[in-house]
Amino acid sequence: MALSPPLPAPSCSPCTGESETKRQQILTGASAVFAEHGYEGASMSAIARQAAVSKGTLYNYFTNKADLFAAFVEQCCREKLPVALAPVREDSPARETLTAVARAMVRLITQPDSLMLYRIIVSEAPRFPQLGAVFWENGPRVAIATLANWIREQEALGTLRTEDPVFAAEQFFALCQTRIAHLRRFNLNPENSAEEEEKVIHAAVRVFMAAYGAE
Repeated sequence: MALSPPLPAPSCSPCTGESETKRQQILTGASAVFAEHGYEGASMSAIARQAAVSKGTLYNYFTNKADLFAAFVEQCCREKLPVALAPVREDSPARETLTAVARAMVRLITQPDSLMLYRIIVSEAPRFPQLGAVFWENGPRVAIATLANWIREQEALGTLRTEDPVFAAEQFFALCQTRIAHLRRFNLNPENSAEEEEKVIHAAVRVFMAAYGAE
């Protein structure tokens, strides 16, 4: 079976003479339409109406729906990931850093926008595998690479010891997705959410340090 063609690189800046404000207006409208109809069900006409722009204006910014969705995913990741991964740039003890990252990631992946994006990718990827590729490249891959680099730095300091820093980073983020993330992705809310969130955060760090701590 032939694979779907790759998504075009998202347009990082508007056409000459067009305003960044208008581009953001389109992306905001697209977010609402994608959330309601998914990727396949969203049309450029519906996005133009939601964004209160003409189709001509819409196509001045984005050549097709794939281009628009790629820009939407890229923007979501660019806005949210740096905040969640900021603790790795602080000069803090390993356990403290991991706790801060775990807390930020648990809260990020359970935000309504993140849940919406995850559901779109999972539901549409079998028909449009390029959607999963765009999300992976801009989201999970960046997070894993960032944490893996921090793990290598910790290994050099003697605080962590792993055979594969990338795999260890993948495991840590998997631990952060237990219970709360799984339930909310199915539109279920755990009882005592705040307590459960702290349980997930500290358990993720405890298990990771038990496996990879050099102490």
